[in-house]
Amino acid sequence: MSLTRDDRPKVFSMCGREWDLLDEVFAPVFSPSTDIALDFLGLNGSPLPPRTGSFLEVGCGAGVTAVMAALAGHERVVASDISPRAVENAAVNAERHGVTARLSAVHSDLFSGLTESGRFDTVFWSSNYVLAPESYEYKSVHERAYVDTGYRAHRRYLEQAPRWLAPGGSALLHFSDRGDVPALRRIAQECGRELRTLRTIRVREGEYGDDVVEHMLLEIVPSGAK
Repeated sequence: MSLTRDDRPKVFSMCGREWDLLDEVFAPVFSPSTDIALDFLGLNGSPLPPRTGSFLEVGCGAGVTAVMAALAGHERVVASDISPRAVENAAVNAERHGVTARLSAVHSDLFSGLTESGRFDTVFWSSNYVLAPESYEYKSVHERAYVDTGYRAHRRYLEQAPRWLAPGGSALLHFSDRGDVPALRRIAQECGRELRTLRTIRVREGEYGDDVVEHMLLEIVPSGAK
């Protein structure tokens, strides 16, 4: 488990920068998901293409994606997480990289901690796509970074994310076929949502790189939208 690994770092490198990693926070160095999310969003280049508008990251973890969004030029960035320790971590990394004027870190279970007046040009979640049974009980808040019981969090995200968009905005979901893609699409249909695949990438994962996993960037739109 990445939470207790002997080689878990206090500081790690990503995107040519150094990042703090606090205890109890998901470690991006042990999973390709953060690198892939940055690639999907075009936030891993140098120099970064200039960006504008507002950006919300749900499930920010250590805050890498949110900080990179701020560095790219988004005027207002909110980094939210259900883990108080992750919120603290995102704030620490915002300060490390000099973007505290544009980035706020918020304790929130998906959208519960946000103000109703806030709307965003981009809403993004690199989700906890591992499906657990409805009866599963979390042993720590860290597990919520990669496990979702009965896809309850996914259902709420699919229902609610489009409501937090500014006019012309995009609600995005980074998912993987390590999760249950048919179940996700079924839930989307039940919520009156359509999932449009914007990008996919196949990567080798696992201890020996013997598992080929497809990651996908999905846009959530109301069913029947043009």
